Amino acid sequence: MKTAVKYLLFFLFIGAAFAQEKFQQPILITSAGQSADVTMAGMLCKKAKLDAKTINRAKASDLLGIKTLIIVPGFSSKGLGAAGISREQEMDRVKEVIEAAQKQKINILMLHIGGKPRRGAQSDDFNKLAAEVSKEMIVVKQGDEDQFFSKIAEQKKIKIELVDKIAEALKPLTDAF
Repeated sequence: MKTAVKYLLFFLFIGAAFAQEKFQQPILITSAGQSADVTMAGMLCKKAKLDAKTINRAKASDLLGIKTLIIVPGFSSKGLGAAGISREQEMDRVKEVIEAAQKQKINILMLHIGGKPRRGAQSDDFNKLAAEVSKEMIVVKQGDEDQFFSKIAEQKKIKIELVDKIAEALKPLTDAF
């Protein structure tokens, strides 16, 4: 009988620990590379009925009152041009936001939904930066064909959810909250 009680208490403790690992709202969604994928991420959050706002060029000051930062990485020269910033300025901005989130103990979720077009030489430093600091990653499989994100997840002990299509990211996103 004592053993059964010990197991019950153990499983209750483990269940409580997992319950505490969920992300919290409100959410700030920002880009890392200024791709249009950030708009799709905002639409996914809206469909999931999450309390989220999207600021493409979020600054550290935009984190006030935020509980979760969703970073949507992927380089877009068109997006950077429209924003009137250089690639280096964007990288500096993203690093600043991440540093501020970490100081404020805001959990980071990375959402990579751009697939192959958001991979490669221009995107992968943004992808790596966002992936390595995230508590969880949701990735469209096409963007992980070479195991780029899976390897980071394994090395850093980060939870990763791989989905076939953008629309399938809705379930793990909803489950994260």
